[in-house]
Amino acid sequence: MKATELPVAQETLSKMLDQMIPINADDADIYIEHSVSESLALEEGRVKHVSASTHQGIGARVIKGEISGHAYTDRLEDPALMDCARAARAIAESEHKNRSIAIHSDHPRHQLYQPANPAIAASMPERKTLLEKLDSLARSIDPRVKQVFANVSTSFSSIHLVRMDGTLLNDNRPLVRLNVSVVVEQNGKRETGSAGGGGRFDLSRLLKGDEAEHLTREAVRLALLNLDAVAAPAGPMPVVLGPGWPGILLHEAIGHGLEGDFNRKGSSAFSGKTGQRIASPGVTVVDDGSIAERRGSINMDDEGTPTRCTTLIEDGILTSYIQDRQNARLMGVEPTGNGRRESYAHPVQPRMTNTFMLAGKDDPKEILSTLKHGLYAVNFGGGQVDITSGKFVFTTSEAYLVENGEIKAPVKGATLIGNGPDVLTRVSMIGNDLELDPGVGTCGKGGQSVPVGVGQPTLKIDELIVGGTES
Repeated sequence: MKATELPVAQETLSKMLDQMIPINADDADIYIEHSVSESLALEEGRVKHVSASTHQGIGARVIKGEISGHAYTDRLEDPALMDCARAARAIAESEHKNRSIAIHSDHPRHQLYQPANPAIAASMPERKTLLEKLDSLARSIDPRVKQVFANVSTSFSSIHLVRMDGTLLNDNRPLVRLNVSVVVEQNGKRETGSAGGGGRFDLSRLLKGDEAEHLTREAVRLALLNLDAVAAPAGPMPVVLGPGWPGILLHEAIGHGLEGDFNRKGSSAFSGKTGQRIASPGVTVVDDGSIAERRGSINMDDEGTPTRCTTLIEDGILTSYIQDRQNARLMGVEPTGNGRRESYAHPVQPRMTNTFMLAGKDDPKEILSTLKHGLYAVNFGGGQVDITSGKFVFTTSEAYLVENGEIKAPVKGATLIGNGPDVLTRVSMIGNDLELDPGVGTCGKGGQSVPVGVGQPTLKIDELIVGGTES
């Protein structure tokens, strides 16, 4: 049986629905997954780690009011599947009602990527050769490069979803990612730099194009930049955020606070503020899971709802939240195609896809020219955010001092400290240079990880607290 074929007979799925659907159920579905993942990792000049894994299983879910019963199994025999169906119903504390539901196929509304396994586009020897070439390239760029780490990974997930009414949907999801990290050394001082990229396309793009070389050169550039970095300043100051990946701050500090479950329960800093101004004029933020080949895109969410572009903030006004089916129903609104789960073994949550701020009208050079003394943050590392308060802390991986509109020395160890709702009101200039990230985002929530995308244009924030390393 091919990975993309339905691994369970439609008659069995119909029997599962018969066992699952309780009296007065609000919703129910069966999520069937078959996933294959492969990864090669290079260090010390040769490929040392190769891994491949396959997993499959079925998750059964029953929803009644605020209660969601979720049960799963990796055994596809009829007795195990029926037990799984009955367990989901029992968890939802619902009584059984005999009924007969016929399975009928349907198709997702759009096709955002080629439904083919990306690993098939390149053999293991070809991928090994790619990593070895990147190692040689990095070392040839500068003699200070001492170590190179590179990893290429692919996954292919075939998803079948059966809705409560018997509708059967299918989505075959490819995903590739390439990461390169280097260590440089000068006069006993060592620094690192990293770059990565990917998306929902086949591996031949990385093998034949110049993206892999670009990522390698970028990793070396960042590492060498850190050799010359000075101590970061500290205190409140204006900050300019670069385009693209700095949108991770928007994702964490603001995006999570716009997810439906937090707002329905009143635990978000944005709860109950629909229709109110929460950001400066000109700030428009969307979540769009329907952009072709993007890492955060999917043809349908994990409840079978087609993905779409949802405007969350328009010209500074909060217009919508990110919704799955359950929270949307309880809040009296439409689902937005954001019901996501890490795998068949995980419950659905409202999650972001590709979340970004739209471009404004300001020239990025003009934005920088307005900084008399401040920080220009181009890339970010890790960060933390408190959903209830909106407070966040982010570490920059590439940032510069700016004096009288001119970019000066790179700084190391700068952190940005602030409050998501407050930051939105301090945006004073929005660039015309919207960029999306290179395809590396992974979002964690409730113990689950899913691929996402972020982005933004160049932004000026009039004041943020910068935590620095200056003594």
